[in-house]
Amino acid sequence: MQARAHGIWVILLSFFIAYLLAIVPFPEWAMIYRPEWVPMVLIYWAMALPYRVGIGFAWVVGLLLDVLEGSILGLNAMSLVILAYVTISLHQRMRMFSTLQQSGLVLALVGLNLMLCNWLQIVTAQSVPSNLMFLMAALSSAVIWPSLFQLLRQVRRGFNVH
Repeated sequence: MQARAHGIWVILLSFFIAYLLAIVPFPEWAMIYRPEWVPMVLIYWAMALPYRVGIGFAWVVGLLLDVLEGSILGLNAMSLVILAYVTISLHQRMRMFSTLQQSGLVLALVGLNLMLCNWLQIVTAQSVPSNLMFLMAALSSAVIWPSLFQLLRQVRRGFNVH
């Protein structure tokens, strides 16, 4: 019981740091390059511990991100639920991939997440970018993925989170 309680605090702390990184101010020109920290952390934990970080966890993480960003409630929650579902469906395969192959998958998953959020913004009649430059965040996320993966894996192993 103590190990499980200890492990959840490590997971929650990693999401807290991801939330902080998600709201760090950037210059206006650099906003489209901001990595998608929360989806990447969700991908990692759903891949590493799919029985602990699942669909319900993704929903709560998404709702908190909606509140943090001031977006329509459920916008990020819905896209992160789909992201978690795909990640959990592929988690055994993803574990076998090299970090470079995982980066390609993260590019696709974060790109899917961004396109879902963009589509939901269009459906809800919010202002959205007229071009596909918003997908640059998926590219920067894929570039950062190997370092983030190694860091989170060291944290998970160091604190014996399972």
